Amino acid sequence: MSGYWFRLHDPLALVAALVAPFVVALALVPFRSDLSATNEALIMAVVGLIVSQLAVRTRRLRAVVVTDASHLSSLRGTARLAEDGGSPEAVVEHVRRELVVLLGLHGCRFEYGTLIGHLPRLEHDGSVWLRRGSRITEYADWPDGETELRVVGGGHYYGRFLLDAHPGRPLPAEEARWVAVALAAQAGAALDSAGLPHQV
Repeated sequence: MSGYWFRLHDPLALVAALVAPFVVALALVPFRSDLSATNEALIMAVVGLIVSQLAVRTRRLRAVVVTDASHLSSLRGTARLAEDGGSPEAVVEHVRRELVVLLGLHGCRFEYGTLIGHLPRLEHDGSVWLRRGSRITEYADWPDGETELRVVGGGHYYGRFLLDAHPGRPLPAEEARWVAVALAAQAGAALDSAGLPHQV
């Protein structure tokens, strides 16, 4: 309910922030007879600009806080599942579902075992790139086909998430990609703690 209230009233707050300084300045005109009309208009414009910028900044900060809380909730949910004794398969499935939402994917699947083929890779620093021989291609948008996110636990490779993104769309925010890497690490830790076979 409170989220709905904020969505409904954000535009109203922005309009009020833009209009309020002008109303206040107009109300002060009779008491400020020493200033010319041009100076009054200039003051109103500057005050209006400052207040509107503060309103926009507040709105952006609120969006960042909501996004960060969502990322933290995703990580906590995965950690709680692992701590409560969820099977490694349940943790992997939970992470798979989280990745779809977090990265805005069309789909995602987990593949155990050895690496086959050369796919673009979501790396630990959040970058997406493809290495072919000595040539490295880094992407700003999702590449065609699947992108891999490797799953490692205890220094051992267990498999990879194959991310089915929408080709050509911009990559999600860097913070979202870092959370994706952290989720894959949690899946790797769950697989490692269960003593499952791994690749060297």
